[in-house]
Amino acid sequence: MSTLYDVPLTTLSGSPASLADYSGKVLLIVNVASQCGLTPQYTALEALYQQFKEKGFYILGFPANDFAGQEPGTAQEIAKFCSGEYDVTFPLFSKVVATGAEKHPIYGILTSEMPQHEADGGQFRENLDNFLSSKNLGPTLPLPELLWNFEKFLIGKSGQVVARFSPDIKPDDPRIVQAIEAELAK
Repeated sequence: MSTLYDVPLTTLSGSPASLADYSGKVLLIVNVASQCGLTPQYTALEALYQQFKEKGFYILGFPANDFAGQEPGTAQEIAKFCSGEYDVTFPLFSKVVATGAEKHPIYGILTSEMPQHEADGGQFRENLDNFLSSKNLGPTLPLPELLWNFEKFLIGKSGQVVARFSPDIKPDDPRIVQAIEAELAK
């Protein structure tokens, strides 16, 4: 079985990469989108990255167009949007498929290692399902699949998934901040 560090990746600028480049660091992996109601989370993600990056923490953004087509842009358009609208400096990777049979191996590993997420109840899923129904789209997928854009996976220094947070839990939520601090202290 491969580990997160073994999965070949491509940066948003097209360079080959892997999570092995971040071995021994604490990571927050987030599927991102530029046309989502949760897109303003980029601000809190960048602030979180700035707060902890000197301590060995990285946020890694993976654009995905899985949810209602909310990340339709090219790599160049995504880069321009992230830097221009939200001053994002944390690493971004090429667009991936985050759900279903064609999901990128990184999301296969993440969801198998942490099939449940911490959430603030079922209201967010219910609201999403109502939104999708209004657009004549199918309902949200059941766990272990991602619920929506901006789902967050915390990876410890050993490369293991240690926590998973639903998209409705904001990056600056005390549960996420405390989990990051606990991993950095190890």
